[in-house]
Amino acid sequence: MEKILDIITEKMRKAFADAGYDASFGRVNVSNRPDLCEYQCNGALAAAKQYKCAPIQIANAVVAQLDKADYDLVEAVMPGFINLKLSGAFLRGYLEEMRTAADFGVEKLGTGKTIVVDYGGPNVAKPLHIGHLRSAIIGESLKRLHTFFGYKAIGDIHLGDWGLQMGLIITELQERQPDLCYFDPDYTGEYPAEPPFTISELEEIYPAASAKKKEDEAFAERAHTATFELQNGRPGYRAIWKHIMDLSVADMTKIYDNLDVHFESWLGESDADPYIPAMIEDIKAKGLAVMSEGALVIPVAEETDKKEVPPCILVKSDGSAIYATTDLATMVQRMKDFTPDKILYVTDKRQALHFEQVFRAARKSGIVGSETELEHLGFGTMNGKDGKPFKTREGGVMRLERLIADMTEFVRAKVVENQIVDESEVDETTAKIALAALKYGDLSNQPTKDYVFDMDRFAAFEGNTGPYILYTIVRVKSILAKYGAWEHLPIQVPTNAYAKDLMLSITKFGPTMEAALKSTAPNLICAYIYELAGCVNKFYHETRILTEENEELKAGYIALIGLAKDILEKCIYILGFSAPDKM
Repeated sequence: MEKILDIITEKMRKAFADAGYDASFGRVNVSNRPDLCEYQCNGALAAAKQYKCAPIQIANAVVAQLDKADYDLVEAVMPGFINLKLSGAFLRGYLEEMRTAADFGVEKLGTGKTIVVDYGGPNVAKPLHIGHLRSAIIGESLKRLHTFFGYKAIGDIHLGDWGLQMGLIITELQERQPDLCYFDPDYTGEYPAEPPFTISELEEIYPAASAKKKEDEAFAERAHTATFELQNGRPGYRAIWKHIMDLSVADMTKIYDNLDVHFESWLGESDADPYIPAMIEDIKAKGLAVMSEGALVIPVAEETDKKEVPPCILVKSDGSAIYATTDLATMVQRMKDFTPDKILYVTDKRQALHFEQVFRAARKSGIVGSETELEHLGFGTMNGKDGKPFKTREGGVMRLERLIADMTEFVRAKVVENQIVDESEVDETTAKIALAALKYGDLSNQPTKDYVFDMDRFAAFEGNTGPYILYTIVRVKSILAKYGAWEHLPIQVPTNAYAKDLMLSITKFGPTMEAALKSTAPNLICAYIYELAGCVNKFYHETRILTEENEELKAGYIALIGLAKDILEKCIYILGFSAPDKM
């Protein structure tokens, strides 16, 4: 379905051509003066230079060629602007087409294409903390946005499950329980199905081992050896690793489920590890790798660089691989498994240089061809009201589980105090409002920018917040429920300015979604639904809907707010939350 701006532009281009001027001057834009008009064409000003006549003369000639039935206002004003206001009939026809089209007529730009969205990135054996929030929320919304546009979207959590933290846990566990069968090199039986630790114990073991590593060189050396033996297949260590993975993934899944974040692929660094040897040999064979201070590196600097871009290290001087090695091997695996048209990485913006190096190395070595797009979306920091990275009251890093619980408790108190729903519905309603507050509070900010986490503001039922969007949806759902069957009612010509403003806002859905996709910016969707919700509420306050005596008018009003509700619900689904039935 064509965007409304493209339709108007095509009509304007034809008018320019019919008036004897080049059609390329007929570009129409949304007016930045809505008090004067809805759309505007400034082409006559540019055309005047080519045709050596007054801009207003050209504008008047073009206006004479336009079909006045499409507009409530079409006028040429000095020095040569063409101002437009669409007619109610034109808008009604356009919205009727939107209403009956699949996904409101949005063009499926990703049909036949595959994207891998790399987000999450937690390390196993460590609790998820607030540093994992933005990656999860932004990544999930972008995956859903690409799915909406027809992409086959694969969310890959990319677990950190193969590094030194595993050797540290194994070594610390051995010191605590040396008689476990996992540490007996001669053991040949089946290893226990149940792990020798709980998730809580596991989360205590790692920081204890990490602290010991800094003070005890012998312990650190044993941990490095254990990591090496794990990665080379020692059975007992592999069994411990599997216990760690099973417990960690189950715990992560529970927390991600509470965030309504879901991954199609739960692969990690361990899955990419088998690809590393052949990848390195291939890079060597192509003559792309060089030795530098004992390390094997790929030079990736380019003549056009305005700042230094260091080489991408493949193998450190001690013979070990690093994150860049694993990330390149993961690309090898993804190209083999998914043949993606695009890989999108959603991580902290401080990793920008790392991904620049990895992307250049991947291109240079042929791991990823020119037909596959690589993008890194680096997000900013979530800060406290003091402007510093968000901490617990004790000054530590807050667990993600705790943050979700705090927001839920905060919202629950409001729900109970205001008696929003019956007691039996409090838990479900609270969970949906809290999730909307948390996600919208994050996503409404430009991803690359830092933002202040303010629970009072995020959970407010008024203003630019998730709960306000939900309240608007619930209000409309209540009206629709009182009316009865409404889904097939036709849109009518607007009868007042509030109806027309709402209709114009609805027409922006497709262009907004495309802009969010192309800019990798969910915040554009948030800005749009805040505008749309505002138009819905103004229309509601200024128009008699259910009390309208003219049944045809009433049906048209119901159809209009029903369409707005459907679009709002589609948008919040893409953002990663949903509306309750009551609020």
